[in-house]
Parts: sequence; structure tokens; C-alpha cells
Amino acid sequence: MADHLYTFEPVGVLHSPYREKFGIPRQPGLVDAAEARLQLLPPYNREEAVRGLEGFSHVWLIFGFHATAEQGWRPTVRPPRLGGNARVGVFASRSTFRPNPLGLSVVRLAGIDCSDGVSLTLAGVDLLDQTPIFDIKPYLPYADALPSAQGGFAPENPDTAVSVSFSPQAERQLSRLEAERPRLRQLVCELLAYDPRPAYRSDTDASRDYGVKLYDLDVRWRMLGDVAEVTALVL
Repeated sequence: MADHLYTFEPVGVLHSPYREKFGIPRQPGLVDAAEARLQLLPPYNREEAVRGLEGFSHVWLIFGFHATAEQGWRPTVRPPRLGGNARVGVFASRSTFRPNPLGLSVVRLAGIDCSDGVSLTLAGVDLLDQTPIFDIKPYLPYADALPSAQGGFAPENPDTAVSVSFSPQAERQLSRLEAERPRLRQLVCELLAYDPRPAYRSDTDASRDYGVKLYDLDVRWRMLGDVAEVTALVL
């Protein structure tokens, strides 16, 4: 069989609150407050290209793992749901280390803006800022939702076993920041509730300080038992 070379170009670029890989939810839809703007690129930024899309509540995004593409692929990977130690085949996972660095994500369509080109407001995203989007497809509940499907080693949603609190300093900082980002508290709480620390972490690191970048902020927290205490939100 002759080899075929396929060349793709992005139809748009995603602007999301996640500025680094650490902290990004491991699946879409877990953190609804994570809103992003998908800016369509010429010549695809035409109003007729999204005509009828307003009738759908969710869309599929086919995207590129642009931050890890150069690291190549791996035949086996260590899914976080298995504690970060057990290995499975790359095709039995949603790992970034794929033969072709493509991902698939279903997100909520929160709005369409055609006032200056075309941009989509999306919620529940799990994608890094500046992610290239190669295609957009409407989510069809009758075809895409399969109640009898089996989920392998990830049959259910991950637990939200972590409560979130804010130190007095973080509360003061948050009160100032919420004027510009009214869903910031919800975003931080939903994100930390899933405990974004590595799955293979040691229980001895409980006193360690952590940080995750959201928008232009460095959100810092520490674990106090089963509570993630946000200590600061630094610009």
C-alpha cells in the first residue's frame, strides 16, 4: 500500500485559562467554569460556516497536542486513573503521546459571536491555551451518548474528594479579581476539587506548596488533609 501524507491546517485557535499542562482537568466537562474562546481563522471565520450551530448544546473539537508533539509517541503509557504506575497501550488511553498528536474533546457551546469574524465561547474545556483546533463537529446525543458503553479502567467520573478553602489573604485578592473574572472562585474550586497533583505523588508531600497558572494568575495552594487551602492568587 502506498504511503499517504496528510497535511492539516487549523481552523481556529483556542484561548483558554490554562497556561501550562499542570492543573488541566484530565477530561472535558469536569470543570464547567473553565471557559475558553475559540477564534476561527481565515478563511473559516465566516458567519455561514457556523450557520445552524446555535441549535446544538455541545460540540466536538479535534485538536493538536501542540505542547508535546515533538516528544513523539509511546507504545505504552501510565494513565493517572491507574495511579500513574500501571501501563496500558497508548490506544487504550487518551494520552498525549500518540503516533499522530491529535485529541478529541467534547465541550459545552456557551455562545457564538459573529461581530468581528467568528468566535465560539466554550465551557468545560480541558485544553491548553493556544491549542490549534483542526475541526469542529456538533455533538449528537442520539448517536454520541451510548448508555450501555463500557469504560474500561475508567468506568465512572473521578471523585471530587478534596474540599477547597481560601486563606484570608487569598479571599482579599479574590474579591479584587472577581470584578473582572466573576467565575474565578468557581473555576478554582472546581479545578482543585479533583486534586490536580500527580497520581503517583507520595503521601509524604502533604506539606508541599503547589501552584497552577490560570489566565495571568499564579494560584498557590497547599493540602491540609483533604482540604486544598488556596493561600494566594498572584498576578
